[in-house]
Amino acid sequence: MVQTDPEFFPKSAKGQSPKILWIGCADSRIPESTILGLKPGEVFVHRNIANIITPTDINSLSVIEFAVAHLKVEHILVCGHTSCGGVNAALGNTRLGLLDIWLQPMRQLRMEHTDELEKMDTQGDKTLRLSQYNILRSLEVLRMNPTVIDAMKERNLELHGVIYHVENGKLEVVESSEDEHKLKKRLAAFTTQQAA
Repeated sequence: MVQTDPEFFPKSAKGQSPKILWIGCADSRIPESTILGLKPGEVFVHRNIANIITPTDINSLSVIEFAVAHLKVEHILVCGHTSCGGVNAALGNTRLGLLDIWLQPMRQLRMEHTDELEKMDTQGDKTLRLSQYNILRSLEVLRMNPTVIDAMKERNLELHGVIYHVENGKLEVVESSEDEHKLKKRLAAFTTQQAA
């Protein structure tokens, strides 16, 4: 690195100003900076098993708060992937200890979409579809976060969902738009104000 970019380390030592918060899976095959073609320091990262976001996980909430309120990221990117062990575990019924608790949100999605998932022919198709539903749920959770709501309103923070295909390295966008009616209901229910 010193040979190809002599200023990299001195610049890094001065601080960080990433534009992207990446929320992804802990899977070792999903290196966010490499996937995005960026250098260390350009992406703030939170990773966990199956990239699950819940409204009560203090770990992810702390990362989101720091990235959005203090680093002022411009984009939050939630990334799932094909061949995800966590998603496959949620699709199965093997007891996994502590992971059973962690995967409850994913199992709930499985339960909600059982009819659709059972009609699919391959495990890969089921994994992909449940990964997409997980991303959509994660984006819903983010849209209910007061810090995220404020940043979307005040400085146009953008939320994105993608699936990384480990078999070919492609990123697929997961569409997650809100219609005006749903947006108004969400903002009415989750926008908070400082107490006087």
